[in-house]
Amino acid sequence: MIPLTLRDTQILIAGAVFVLGFLCILLGAFVLISRGYSKEIQALAAHTARLGQKGLAEEVSGLVNSASTLVAALNELVRSANGVGLFLMTIGLMMLGASYWIVSVISWPA
Repeated sequence: MIPLTLRDTQILIAGAVFVLGFLCILLGAFVLISRGYSKEIQALAAHTARLGQKGLAEEVSGLVNSASTLVAALNELVRSANGVGLFLMTIGLMMLGASYWIVSVISWPA
């Protein structure tokens, strides 16, 4: 068994929280960069816009309503992906702050 003092345990906890916070920040940045503006969403938005224009030209109101609903759903999808990314980054920053607080509270020997 490895003998750990209270200070050693606090340092291990602070290190683990720091690593988890850093990983949350990286994951949040990845979500913000990749999920919100993927090629599939851009292609779907472009096709929906063309579909809406075609519906307006041919005066098909059901097609225009469906296209506008799809565009609204795409906007909501991008917003929710951005929200998840920002939430992960906020949690990561809070974890980094908590690890700093844990290390700053440790009483170092004089």
